[in-house]
Amino acid sequence: MTSAKNAPVCVLGTGLIGGSLLRAAVAAGYDGWGYNRSAAGAQAARADGFDVTENLTATLRRAAETDALIVVAVPMPAVEHMLSAIATYAPGCTLTDVVSVKAPVAAAVRAHGLTDRYVGGHPMAGTAESGWAATDPGLFRDAVWAVGVDEGTHAEPWSRVVRLALDCGAVVVPVLAEEHDRAVARISHLPHVLAEALATAGAAGGELALGLAAGSFRDGTRVAGTAPDLVRAICEPNSTALLEVLDETLRILGAARDSLRAKQSLADLVEAGHDARQRYESARRWEITDVRPGASNWLEDLRAAGMRGGVITRL
Repeated sequence: MTSAKNAPVCVLGTGLIGGSLLRAAVAAGYDGWGYNRSAAGAQAARADGFDVTENLTATLRRAAETDALIVVAVPMPAVEHMLSAIATYAPGCTLTDVVSVKAPVAAAVRAHGLTDRYVGGHPMAGTAESGWAATDPGLFRDAVWAVGVDEGTHAEPWSRVVRLALDCGAVVVPVLAEEHDRAVARISHLPHVLAEALATAGAAGGELALGLAAGSFRDGTRVAGTAPDLVRAICEPNSTALLEVLDETLRILGAARDSLRAKQSLADLVEAGHDARQRYESARRWEITDVRPGASNWLEDLRAAGMRGGVITRL
């Protein structure tokens, strides 16, 4: 973690992720402030000593005056409004986001002419809670933070975004936007869909089923406790990738159903699932140390390293 004073950070949206980022950045020595649409949310942040306002124009003008790193931390349906305001009041600022899909955000950034200073980001951290009350400066400690290495990314803004992620306690995985979206469809968005289905199936069993429910049901349905509007905002913008993995999962479940009907056996599914879980638990990160931002082929080299499980832990 860097100890010197860092460039300012302006966070647009101080819910769970944005608010936790603001807390973590300030704790790491950044001059940080933010905007929140909800007056109650902004007031709660101010009550805890953080500089958060409901005035988006003033927030962005301050960012422009101080060359702040702007972090868009609103759900995908609100991104367009944020980018329009940034293009009007702070078009020269370095820009990143923490939205759970990357390709749609990148397309919107291009449409607003903000690509030159943009670097996509997505911290893989969160809880089923939301709002300022759920924020935690330690949320990103040892978490993975995806940072974009798409064609046209510039070294200076990229390094600023990576430094922020590292200073918040995360490790960085370099990734292309479309590859990120296909991956998170499998390990983030599909689990949301399956949790909702499992919760629905359990509740359909009535009070007896719910009364008997214990650890496996609780753990399997944890993210179903997330606000429905937020789940939709997370999953629906990634519909193409999510549909592909849903079709694949339905084929797996269909084969298990057929095997259970014909042979009273779930062996194939259970053994494959166990092996996959063991692969997840035994996966080891390795540190990317031989790529310098701005060097020849640096983006492609980082992308290839990220695909092989490499992470960045320092600049």
